[in-house]
Amino acid sequence: MTLQKLLSIELPIIQAPLAGVQGSSLAIAVCNAGGLGSLPCAMLSLETLQSELNAIKAGTSKPYNVNFFCHTTPAPDAAREAAWRQALAPYYAEFGIDADSIPTGPGRNPFSHEAADVLEAFKPPVVSFHFGLPTADLMQRVRSWGSKILSSATTVAEARWLEANGVDAIIAQGLEAGGHRGMFLTKDLNSQVGTFALLPQIVQAVKVPVIAAGGIADANGVAAAMRLGAAGVQIGTAYMLCPEATTSALHRTALQNCTVGATAHITALTNLFTGRPARGMVNRVMQELGSISAKAPEFPLATSALAPLRSAAEKLGRTDFTPLWSGQNVNGCKAIPAAELTLALAGTCQVISNL
Repeated sequence: MTLQKLLSIELPIIQAPLAGVQGSSLAIAVCNAGGLGSLPCAMLSLETLQSELNAIKAGTSKPYNVNFFCHTTPAPDAAREAAWRQALAPYYAEFGIDADSIPTGPGRNPFSHEAADVLEAFKPPVVSFHFGLPTADLMQRVRSWGSKILSSATTVAEARWLEANGVDAIIAQGLEAGGHRGMFLTKDLNSQVGTFALLPQIVQAVKVPVIAAGGIADANGVAAAMRLGAAGVQIGTAYMLCPEATTSALHRTALQNCTVGATAHITALTNLFTGRPARGMVNRVMQELGSISAKAPEFPLATSALAPLRSAAEKLGRTDFTPLWSGQNVNGCKAIPAAELTLALAGTCQVISNL
């Protein structure tokens, strides 16, 4: 079965969920162009989730995807939190921030029955997960709505695990991808490989459709992935300059500078911003503390200590402490409508299915 038939979409293009830089508008635009638009939900309150789903239902009659994280929220570790704040102490002093006044908090929530209660009224056509899958009872609830289930794999072992646990399609996330690594069976970054090395291995290892993700930013990249056996492609970074995205002015400027060659586009995997490895453009805090730090609390507890520093620096027009999520390939980033970009990405792969 083609991905188009499986998900009832016209084009084999999935807009990657871009937490923090998009809402329903981007998802709607991609859906209406024939691709699968996605809504990132891990940072949304239940009230905002309801509002965004209402907006999607009002804005499109096409299938759409809602995306959730599946992490287990760790128990707070006071010693590790203290060590982390001590590492940030010079920055607090620089910006006149009282570290004792900064609250702790998760920042991102895993999929839950409360979120499922909101979703149930909408019965979203597609539900995707990052960091594995939710518990069996939550999986059953999603299945009961008739939703198709996707999840990310960063290794062949993860792909096989996902297939054994009932996903309808697997997103093969290569090392080039921006944002959080979807890794969940291992924490070893040495296990992570590039998209075009990972993709054919997963295609050979599983029977469900495989979606390529990471470093693909134009029609040529999409076509190359399809030639390697991908049923479709998930693309994120290329959409971040679209007018429908909510990417901040500072983040847009950083991406635009890269696309015109004004500055070097250097990205790295870092756990400083959330506690989990994620790919973003290198900035001051990554340079000075190192991209990966053992002092950073477990995901997602690292976020709160950096939040006031980010806010203070951004008020000065600086991105010293801002997570500038980006994949390694920004060539496809264009400030054009998302529908236009979606059609351009599909290129010669614009195969309309008989639905």
